[in-house]
Amino acid sequence: MSARIRLAAAAALLGVCGGGFAAVGVAAPTLTPTPTPTPTLVPGADSIRATTLANGMKIIVWTDRDIPNVALYNWVRVGSRNEAPGITGLAHFFEHMMFNGTARRPPGAFDREMEAQGGANNAFTSNDVTVYQDWFPRSALELVFDLEADRLANLSFDPQVIESERGVVFSERRRSVEDDTGSFLSEQVQAAAFVAHPYQIPTIGWPSDIRSWRSEDLQAFFRTYYAPNNCTIVVVGDVSADEIFALARRYFEPIPRQAPPPAVRTTEPRQLGERRVTVERRAQTPLLQVAYKAPAATDPSGPALDLLMTILVDGQASRLHRQLVEQQKLAIEVGGYWDEAFDPSLAWFYLTLPEGGDAAAAERALDAALAAVVAGGVTEAELGRARNLADSAFWRSVSTINGKARMLGQYEVVHGDYQRLFTAPARTAAVTREQVREAAQSLLVRRQRTVGVLVPTQATEPETADAAR
Repeated sequence: MSARIRLAAAAALLGVCGGGFAAVGVAAPTLTPTPTPTPTLVPGADSIRATTLANGMKIIVWTDRDIPNVALYNWVRVGSRNEAPGITGLAHFFEHMMFNGTARRPPGAFDREMEAQGGANNAFTSNDVTVYQDWFPRSALELVFDLEADRLANLSFDPQVIESERGVVFSERRRSVEDDTGSFLSEQVQAAAFVAHPYQIPTIGWPSDIRSWRSEDLQAFFRTYYAPNNCTIVVVGDVSADEIFALARRYFEPIPRQAPPPAVRTTEPRQLGERRVTVERRAQTPLLQVAYKAPAATDPSGPALDLLMTILVDGQASRLHRQLVEQQKLAIEVGGYWDEAFDPSLAWFYLTLPEGGDAAAAERALDAALAAVVAGGVTEAELGRARNLADSAFWRSVSTINGKARMLGQYEVVHGDYQRLFTAPARTAAVTREQVREAAQSLLVRRQRTVGVLVPTQATEPETADAAR
């Protein structure tokens, strides 16, 4: 259930921009195709209202009556960046515990009651946030507020449930990290990329910490971070702001605020030289991962950096796929993303090589391709394609109540202001080729990167201390 927040991966494509029209009839041959203008201001801003309860919880409501359904997201400002050695993985652990009973309801009741009314739910954890998602018919509105407030105010810390979920989380770690060569290498690269900032901590936690959490650790963590003044509730759908505010005051406002969580004061020192990680373990194919230090989500270069990453790694027409997979055949898959985070983070490039592939040759080719972008920038065609992909993903997201809830929360919590959502297409449209090149020059600095290589072996001995237990 744990995952980084990856907006580009979450949004499918919807062809709403670009294109044109074909002339028809005898008078049309003198006409040239006219591109459809990209909307620069997202409609719907006048349908949104926000308030802050007396206990500090912020409520944002977007009325959308297209269908009689509702999406509710609770954005809790806690992730692995709020952890420390000994308690790593607690943010993700609470993603599980929040479904496992309260003083009023036994384990499993949250799901059963919601599903009985036609609803569904999920959750995810990242470096920065834990997000709880509910989707349900309007008729279940009051029930869902009761369920969400109950687990925020009355979460159970039953020792048997804690031990059961500890085992679940440890199994998830083994399945998603220990048994996945790409995730295993990424964890090692991330740990090496940061020497001071807690972004070095894996979201799922280190194995020894998962084994050793104590009940007092859990209760202190919950009191600190699951306070109403550390949460933002986003509600989108067939509702009015007034009725949501009334429900929020009834169910959430009685929960007492807590002292603000301690700020993450650590600033990662500037990286002055390339770092390298080599992992030798059983695998079919070599892997190459390169992580560059990248700015925070609120950095002004964000739109240009988004388009740069799209040009380089998004789809089979991307520059790196064409060069490294199709032309040079040094890789069988190329991917990557910029981790948009509260603090400066990483921009990743992933290469899966063919069996017996040469990681050094693939790295040289990747370096040459990235150096060409730094030196020569990108083409107008590449920039146009990237804009179209960004626009189509954006408009597809805001076309549904689920997408609206996710995007509103993302802009409010990660980007600092939900109103920035409504000018996002304009910022994308304004990016120039020179700004993309400047983003590449700022990002693709060799001394500010960490390189990871996974070398396949045929070893049969245990590869980690955990495997030996």
